Amino acid sequence: MDYILQYSIYVLIVSVLMGLSTWKLFKIMGYNPLFAFVPFYNYLIIQKETKHPKWWVAIAYFPIVGPIMMSVFHVFLMKKFGKTGPINALLTVILPFIFMATVNYSKNPEIEEEDIDEEGKKKETFIGSVTFAVVFATIIHVFITQPFGIPTGSMERTLLVGDFLFVNKLNYGYRMPMRPVALPFLQGTIFDTGQKGNPKDDPKSYVEAVKLPYLRLPGWEKPEKNDIVVFNYPDDSVHVATDRKDPYVKRLVAVGGDVVEFRAGRLFINGKPEFVKGDQEVQHKYIVRSASQLDIPGLYKTFGFLPVVEGQDDKGFVYQFQGLTDKIRDEIKQIPGVESVDEDVMKQGLASLAYYKYATDATGNYMRDANGYPVPASRIDSTNSIFPVNKAWNQDWYGPLTIPKKGDVINLTQDNYPEYQRLIHVYEHNKLENKNGKFFINGKETSQYTVQQDYYFMIGDNRDASLDARFFGFVPEENIVGKPMFTWMSVQGLFPDANSSYQADKKIRWDRMFKATNTGEANKTSYWWVAALILVVFFGWDYIMKLFRKKKEDE
Repeated sequence: MDYILQYSIYVLIVSVLMGLSTWKLFKIMGYNPLFAFVPFYNYLIIQKETKHPKWWVAIAYFPIVGPIMMSVFHVFLMKKFGKTGPINALLTVILPFIFMATVNYSKNPEIEEEDIDEEGKKKETFIGSVTFAVVFATIIHVFITQPFGIPTGSMERTLLVGDFLFVNKLNYGYRMPMRPVALPFLQGTIFDTGQKGNPKDDPKSYVEAVKLPYLRLPGWEKPEKNDIVVFNYPDDSVHVATDRKDPYVKRLVAVGGDVVEFRAGRLFINGKPEFVKGDQEVQHKYIVRSASQLDIPGLYKTFGFLPVVEGQDDKGFVYQFQGLTDKIRDEIKQIPGVESVDEDVMKQGLASLAYYKYATDATGNYMRDANGYPVPASRIDSTNSIFPVNKAWNQDWYGPLTIPKKGDVINLTQDNYPEYQRLIHVYEHNKLENKNGKFFINGKETSQYTVQQDYYFMIGDNRDASLDARFFGFVPEENIVGKPMFTWMSVQGLFPDANSSYQADKKIRWDRMFKATNTGEANKTSYWWVAALILVVFFGWDYIMKLFRKKKEDE
């Protein structure tokens, strides 16, 4: 009900602004001026007068797409009253109700004759064709499926750096946009200022002031263990709106009620070793010592993604591989000159503060421990702490941690306060205070809290190169975006890895394109036919509609 109420307020405000800025124009067109204030009907009148498709009106109040359609109708209305040209169109889009009001309250606004073809029909305009293309693509992007690129190696080698996915937003139930007024195709910001300023000051792609509460429509499945899931990063400090936080992709390893634990880098769920799907490539960090220098570029060509830090000491060459599968590890053991291949596991009880970056000294060289291994930045840097912050856990020795679910009653203590603080305050929007050993929720003293939504635990398959739930904690249901369907493009070497001494050559991975990504099967299904169908519909729609119109005229 909160969503419907706030959405109704949004529609009412827009309708009042529309009426105040166009009532005289409606009167000149021959309609009751009050019709300019009536939601939907006001745009239906503009559609009728400017002779454009009726279905455009149906989406005039949709989130994201709606403001685009409103802008289009405003431009058409202004054109009908002689305000043509790019400058007038730009002013109409940027300052819609202000610019339309200047025309509405001018002394003698007049209707301009329409551009008619030889058959007496209104000529198709460039803006009409562009509008259809933009709106069609926006509807697909906002309501059905969204493209998503993978810039980091946290899911290697299941999903590769440079893979571009289509994410299905409907499986788990469509999440209604929380910022309905936004530029299409952009996630959080229009562009990044980089090192020049605070990321919070980057120009946003949405209007923060126009906001709606969380609402998810029914889906046909729930997120299940071992699904690959796209979600909004819970710990994003730049964007307040949940649906505008950075999108992440990880494997869902535990749902509400499950107990997560890492023992020496190995994942256990409810006390049992994790189940590994047929297409899942779990990786771990290894230290390789060799008497002679390894041909790393050659290994890249053989194995693809292979971030590695190379060093040298008085005993020979030392390589720290960010992530190796068991198969690749065994093949590297067979390389002549390789003396040892040891998994790099942090000590139990040593708290971790960051994930896989390495510390450097004043000269820029990697700092090394007594064994010649690069020192993880986690022992130097405190910018990324393990979750929860009061536990002496690290990414290799973690838990046991129980994942909360909707309906769970939490008995609050000083020990578990860091575990549930964000859940209660940030994710479930309560005021939480810890005063003199007592807890206050929304001003009332209590020792218990009932969880209002389901939570999940997301981990990357490349376990030692993944900023995941071990660091940012539980992922709330409202952060879930959807389920990857297939890879539509894959480019090796597109995103360089700052934590590697070597980079792979750029090339298109043709064998990964239009292959399913979330089936668990080693041999993926091809979706070329889907791609062909989309292209036919997108580029052939105008031709198809002309055939229908011609058939109707012939009848």
